Amino acid sequence: MSNDFLDVNSINTYYGDAHVIHDLSLEVGEGEVVGLVGRNGAGKTTTLKSIIGLQPPRTGAISFKGEQISGMAPEDIYRRGIGYIAEDRSIFPKLTVRENLIVGLSSGQDPEFDEIFDYFPRLEERLDQKAGTLSGGEQQMLAIGRVLVSDPEVLLIDEPTEGLMPTLVDKISEVVAQLNEDGQTILLVEQNIDLVLNNADRVYVMSHGERQFTGTPEELRENEEIIDEHLAV
Repeated sequence: MSNDFLDVNSINTYYGDAHVIHDLSLEVGEGEVVGLVGRNGAGKTTTLKSIIGLQPPRTGAISFKGEQISGMAPEDIYRRGIGYIAEDRSIFPKLTVRENLIVGLSSGQDPEFDEIFDYFPRLEERLDQKAGTLSGGEQQMLAIGRVLVSDPEVLLIDEPTEGLMPTLVDKISEVVAQLNEDGQTILLVEQNIDLVLNNADRVYVMSHGERQFTGTPEELRENEEIIDEHLAV
């Protein structure tokens, strides 16, 4: 694990006067899958938005490969190699699959999508279909693919299995595992704890905007107190 890859250091993030993230520190080493879990409202999505610059922290620092990125515009952070897949997917429904993928390209990149189709063959079959007519699972594939085309060094993924049927949950889990096997670094927010524990190298547990636990999936499985207090429904 490299301490100077993605490093979040004591950030405090607010929505207006509401203090949502409290002195949060975490790190993601190059090549890792790191899970960020907790109940609804724990601050997981706000943490991702803090990193990508959509909700910048008021204090603290975020660095990527030794360069401070907190305070940069989201598009500048994206260009530096951090991709963000939002919970709401944010596809363009009136554009085709092909056009959505082209939107994700960085300036000067060729529109070659073979690698994306290796992960999601269904997208190749739907290339000329309007994105708004895709199923929920296909839209999630497109949301992931649109970010992958920019060849990010880190993927921030927010709730990729939300609302998906079990077979598609399994597909997303397989893709996360394959991406990591191919060298992709991932910070994964996900309510499906088993998916996180089966894929992550390390896990952070959040509650009320604060870090409550960090450790391996095996350590979390054995920590009944943390599970009962911060994860059990």
